[in-house]
Amino acid sequence: MRARIYQPARNAMQSGVAKTKHWVLEFAPSSARSVDPLMGWTSSSDTQSQVKLRFDSKEAALDYAKDKGIDAQVIDPKKRKANVRPRGYAENFAVDRRGPWTH
Repeated sequence: MRARIYQPARNAMQSGVAKTKHWVLEFAPSSARSVDPLMGWTSSSDTQSQVKLRFDSKEAALDYAKDKGIDAQVIDPKKRKANVRPRGYAENFAVDRRGPWTH
C-alpha cells in the first residue's frame, strides 16, 4: 500500500490559513477508474482512495504509517512569504497620506 503525507495548501479563494496546520495521509489509488457504460459515471473498486487521515504533526503521520506497514512518501510544503504591506488598508485613510485620494 502506497500513501503520501503532505500539509495541504491554503484555499486559493481565501486569504486565511484554515485547514493548513495539520498533516494528511492519503492513499494512492491501487486500481484504475472505470466509466459506467449506462450513466457515464466514473467509479473504482478501490475504497482506500477515499480515505484521508489527518494528524497534528508530520512525525505522528510517519509513526502511523510505520506502525501499519504503509510505504509513505513525505511531500514537504513550500512556504511563501506573507504578503502584508506596512499600514495596508489603513493607509487609504491616513492623515499623512502622500497623494490625494482619487475616488
